[in-house]
Amino acid sequence: MAAASARERSAPAALLSIGQVLSRLTPEFPQLSSSKLRFLEERGIVTPSRTESGYRKFAPKDVDRLRLALTLQRDRYMPLSVIREHLDRRDEEGVDPSADLPVSIVATPRRFRREELLSAAGAAPQLLNDAISTGVILPADTYTESTVALLRGLVALDRHGIEPRHLRQLRQSAERDVALVESALSALLRRTDTASRAKAAEMAPELAARLDEVRGMFAKEALARLLS
Repeated sequence: MAAASARERSAPAALLSIGQVLSRLTPEFPQLSSSKLRFLEERGIVTPSRTESGYRKFAPKDVDRLRLALTLQRDRYMPLSVIREHLDRRDEEGVDPSADLPVSIVATPRRFRREELLSAAGAAPQLLNDAISTGVILPADTYTESTVALLRGLVALDRHGIEPRHLRQLRQSAERDVALVESALSALLRRTDTASRAKAAEMAPELAARLDEVRGMFAKEALARLLS
């Protein structure tokens, strides 16, 4: 036992224990836990080495992969299977982990104040007021890139006479989609262990994407009937 402990103390300084990895990443990802790290290992996001005593040791590359995976999952709602393929491809191509990534991955996502939002989206103040008053955009002190994209879409639709008040039902439909996803994942959401919550966080965007695909097909069929 003493010899094993000595070997572990002599392990390369670059290798980190689970506790050390958590201390580095939890300031960015407060919900991260040792259970979540083990879950991410099971899903192939990282493959830490093991000491002779069986303790996990994480290399700097593992920490980079974890940071990217957690950011993509949090900010882009990407499923872990897609994230793993993305990370594996980057490793195979020898790409620097911080290169060629969207801004929200390598830095704190930008927040927009009202005037910045209007400028970025090219929107008139009244359009934003209408969007907020009808519930299409939720009021806030600052807004995300997603709100910029949404407001840009409203600007384009407004040019064709489609106003925010016409889109109220779309937001309500989105809320119904979330209710469907919540119902489908109710068994996982009732559990309090980290692995179950992580599994729910992975599956929810996938289910939402499938619902969006079905809605898109319905719209295409309806347009085909309109134009036939």
